[in-house]
Amino acid sequence: MRTEPARRRPEVGVFAGRHVLAEFDGIDPALLDDPDFLRAALSTALTESGATVCELVSQQFQPQGVTVLAMLAESHASVHTYPEIGAVFVDVFTCGERADPEHAVRLLADALGTGSVRMSTIKRGG
Repeated sequence: MRTEPARRRPEVGVFAGRHVLAEFDGIDPALLDDPDFLRAALSTALTESGATVCELVSQQFQPQGVTVLAMLAESHASVHTYPEIGAVFVDVFTCGERADPEHAVRLLADALGTGSVRMSTIKRGG
């Protein structure tokens, strides 16, 4: 009797994913107003969590605040900072199973030096 090999699910391209929404506070305002630091911290967190960063863009606002957007092979991530209150909103959405968006959020929280993380995960798609 001949058996067919088990079919592997593709790691990327599956119409299913996890969308993590997070809020951090108690962060040094200087870090939250530094686009270079934020770009590097987000890129590192995403890469170490298994995501493929295709492009990063950032915008610094006056008098303060930064938004960083990451286009991922698996979907996207964003950071929106509020230095005046030491807080940040984080959004990481990854499709497939290769990347771990919760891990990316925890790594970013560590890079920002916060112990205050509120995180929720929404399962999307199939």
